Amino acid sequence: MGKVTGFKELERQDRSYAPVGERVKHYKEFVIPLPEPEIRSQSSRCMDCGIPYCHNGCPVNNLIPDWNDLVYEGNWRAALDTLHSTNNFPEFTGRICPAPCEAACTLNITDSPVTIKSIECAIIDRGWEEGWIEPKISLRKTGKKVAVVGSGPAGLACSQQLARVGHSVTLYERNARLGGLLRYGIPDFKMEKYLIDRRLSQMLAEGVTFKSNTEVGITISVEDMLNEYDAIVMTGGSEFPRDMDVPGRDLDGIHFAMQFLTQQNRRLADEQILANQSISANGKNVVVIGGGDTGSDCVGTSIRQGAKSVTQLEVMPKPPKMEDKTLTWPNWPLKLRTSTSHLEGADRDWSVATKAFYGDDGSVKGLELVRNEWEAGADGKMSMVEIPNSKFKLDADLVLLAMGFVHPRHTGMIEESGVDLDDRGNVKAGIEDYKTSRKNIFAAGDMRRGQSLVVWAISEGRKAARSVDNYLMGSSTLPD
Repeated sequence: MGKVTGFKELERQDRSYAPVGERVKHYKEFVIPLPEPEIRSQSSRCMDCGIPYCHNGCPVNNLIPDWNDLVYEGNWRAALDTLHSTNNFPEFTGRICPAPCEAACTLNITDSPVTIKSIECAIIDRGWEEGWIEPKISLRKTGKKVAVVGSGPAGLACSQQLARVGHSVTLYERNARLGGLLRYGIPDFKMEKYLIDRRLSQMLAEGVTFKSNTEVGITISVEDMLNEYDAIVMTGGSEFPRDMDVPGRDLDGIHFAMQFLTQQNRRLADEQILANQSISANGKNVVVIGGGDTGSDCVGTSIRQGAKSVTQLEVMPKPPKMEDKTLTWPNWPLKLRTSTSHLEGADRDWSVATKAFYGDDGSVKGLELVRNEWEAGADGKMSMVEIPNSKFKLDADLVLLAMGFVHPRHTGMIEESGVDLDDRGNVKAGIEDYKTSRKNIFAAGDMRRGQSLVVWAISEGRKAARSVDNYLMGSSTLPD
């Protein structure tokens, strides 16, 4: 390493944020990057630790110590090349990844990991500013045609990798615009959409063909595509939301989180929203059920829309503020995580289960709730037990269900293709070759592995591309 004592001389310093009162007035990103000298100093904190556990934590196998050292030395161009060697879209992960690499950092034993995520973002943003990022156009054409279905992070990564080795790639998307979850599910204040558009421009120059407003299995048949293409890669994501079967669920004003988030992103993109379908938190008491990232995004969006109050409920117990490092490191720990959205004015409550919704004139007005605790049974399995006399009510004019996703949508492409599903309802495909039960059909991303992280989707898209390339050509030069 360039400075082996950096971690002893410097404290961790990360990016800051615009003040709450300022940032909730708009939907743009509000992260304030560190200046270049500070980024280089923070890079010097990367230890010569012998075994870089950050590699274990990173799903795309980023060469983190390598580009940390290059940044410290001021060799930004080489750092960019190193970063791009494992990750097609560092500007996405540098903004929305929860950074399992930092949890696995050796310095996290003392709760002061290297600011890996901020350094990654600085490298890629510098690359775009300097004009270093250009299309990588294949010098040869293989004559093979591949269809990739779904333009989320897995589909984008897979398409780009396949195009760069000379295949003719067509990327299908059922929505009007490409980007999948990145465009329609992630709020603009976490990741602005020009970041996607400039990557699409790069991919277009690299030879990828885009077909939007096209739903495979509905507007075009799988069999027709199998006749046209040498291989199909399913990367449609995990879209079927987890619901709750309680009295009052059919009341107006209760929506799945993604309906709410997607609609707001469409508004900002000037896509038409029918007045009778509009979902707004303005002036309302909002309750978000589900304590994960999607729930947090609902909190931040509701506040920006002008909600009267926002409460986020979680059925699981409140996690500890600090994990026991001796038990968890270098693995991803269970600990209390407070997002920037939470700091903007939300109330949070844990160990709360919904018993019923109640309303007036067909619209939701509140929730009947109960507190619970989790107990281990004779078989060691944990189960939820209601605490006696703990029932209470909570006012709500808008309820957003953010309890995760159970599997991909089966109607259309999956049903028509006839591919096998696993026990969870995901497309069954090999973890090494990403092959489904149907010849010439592959699957990657959340559609295969279940609901997961953007960084995992990119990783699977890249690996699926290598498998497809090897399948079509007998070998592959793409990284594994």
